[in-house]
Amino acid sequence: MSAAVRVEGIAKRFGDTTALAGVDLEVQQGAVLGLLGPNGAGKTTIVRVLATLLRPDEGRAEVLGHDVVRESREVRRVIGLAGQFAAVDELLTGRENLRLFAGLFRMGRREGRARAEDLLERLDLLDAADRTAKTYSGGMRRRLDLASSLLTRPPVLFLDEPTTGLDPRSRNQIWTVVRELVEEGTTVLLTTQYLEEADQLASRIAVIDHGQVIAQGTGDELKDQVGGQMVQVRLVDPGERAAAERALARVGCGEGRHTGGQDGLLTVPAPRDGVAMVAEAAAALRDGGVQVSDLALRRPTLDDVFLDLTGREAAEGEEAATEPDPAGEAMGNGRRDPEKEPV
Repeated sequence: MSAAVRVEGIAKRFGDTTALAGVDLEVQQGAVLGLLGPNGAGKTTIVRVLATLLRPDEGRAEVLGHDVVRESREVRRVIGLAGQFAAVDELLTGRENLRLFAGLFRMGRREGRARAEDLLERLDLLDAADRTAKTYSGGMRRRLDLASSLLTRPPVLFLDEPTTGLDPRSRNQIWTVVRELVEEGTTVLLTTQYLEEADQLASRIAVIDHGQVIAQGTGDELKDQVGGQMVQVRLVDPGERAAAERALARVGCGEGRHTGGQDGLLTVPAPRDGVAMVAEAAAALRDGGVQVSDLALRRPTLDDVFLDLTGREAAEGEEAATEPDPAGEAMGNGRRDPEKEPV
């Protein structure tokens, strides 16, 4: 397959802050690339460059063969973008929102209305189509925003943390839609901080930190980089973490990597596989006087990969202020002042 999206050496700076420091990426046609990274790593900046909203300082990027700087109009015709915040008019109904966007996209009246109805049904919004968007739940607003991005059937879709803050049911609904789009041939670049989301949807994953891509591969390839198995222990007393690590080190386990965001949960690399390893770990903990409520041997997860590569646990939420707001940096179409007009 050929690359639908190609990024080569893209750099972007905001004053003294470097948001991107030479990023290289490829997204194959009809595939999903999951872009993982901590808050402020540069994920949203990459999306804004590819969507022609930011001009890169160095490097080049193409979408379906169109240069994002020199051929920005052509790029905009072939992409859809759903940003971190739902861009809907709260005073309009769901149906009116989609018809408004259809008009802005210069779709014919009949085509726009038909497409709006199709998307309202597809994204399970038909029953709420005549309610104002201000009455919608967060999940409904996100689905309406996604629907507006799909009106023109874009072959390339950028999803910037599309499920942040959603409940599990709403998240699963968006996952289902993304899978359907990919089956139909849509290419997707997905930024997310939900590791399960990347594991579920992405055929390949790139991890970005401090404006650089530090690892790429399939989920299994990245997990293999961590290597082997992991011993996971749930301590009765979280204060015994150090004692537990010492006990496990005596049977060859590596240094504790993280707590999984839960007090009392310890995960360490195992030196070997098998039931014997579990038995040895249990005996070492017992001999060390460490009480545990659960002990298991498991394969590394993307959480382990994330921590191993970045030195931080995965954090759910929006891009932090460490990735600067590119106000005044929007690329223009000949009528904007890129130094003054915000995105």
